[in-house]
Amino acid sequence: MQNVPNIFQSVIVLAITSLLLLALPVIAALVWRRRAKPSFVPLFLGAAGFLLFARVLELGVHMVCIVMDNPVSRTILSSTPLYVLYGASMAGIFEECGRYVFLRFTMKKHRGREDYVMYGIGHGGIEVFVILMGILSYLVTAVLLMLQGPEATGKMLDPTGAGNIGPALEAAASFGPMMGLLNIVERVLVMSAHISLTLVVAYGLDTGKSRLYLPLAILAHALVDVFAALYQRGAVSMLLCEGWVLLWAVLLAVWAVRLYKKLNTSPANS
Repeated sequence: MQNVPNIFQSVIVLAITSLLLLALPVIAALVWRRRAKPSFVPLFLGAAGFLLFARVLELGVHMVCIVMDNPVSRTILSSTPLYVLYGASMAGIFEECGRYVFLRFTMKKHRGREDYVMYGIGHGGIEVFVILMGILSYLVTAVLLMLQGPEATGKMLDPTGAGNIGPALEAAASFGPMMGLLNIVERVLVMSAHISLTLVVAYGLDTGKSRLYLPLAILAHALVDVFAALYQRGAVSMLLCEGWVLLWAVLLAVWAVRLYKKLNTSPANS
């Protein structure tokens, strides 16, 4: 690992980033609860929907199609276009179909537009916590580097010496303010997109037009994720990737606001 002189700075940035990411969904839920008076039930249903469809079912497919060594995984991993098509479409299909299933079958008592926004906060918020786990692991690694140095930290985290721990140590040690800012901004944008997509799917349900709006939500979600998949392949820069997410977050927000105004309010707020 290269000697990085700003370990202390990395620790501070990682700590601040972690606190802000932790606060983001909590503040969003509390502010929306205070403003619109929805129940907290949709918040937890949104989180459950994400965990089941994105972290269990979708990851199960990824294990077969990406992680395991087989003809399918080799074909996908050997082609950037196929990898992007697969990654973006799987995210759209699983998350939006999961959103549809949960909104239709678990939200029967929470059919107001305020409830749908809270559901979106739960869906996007639990994803923030998933991302936070990775940031916290970097924070622990950076603290160990600061206290013990790279050699001792490498032996502690990889006592057998079998794995290549160097890149992980380097990433933790070089986590600067720009990286922290990008992580926070990205989560704000993605949470916004999740709220917007929830309203799209909900509008389709409430108007009996799910055959139109569910595919539109899947397509929109896939388009949001295109540059993330390209970034994973090293085809685009992080800044370009974040710019793409910003563009789609804004477009989806404009669309969602229009749909929100057409949706019925919760009986408790009418």
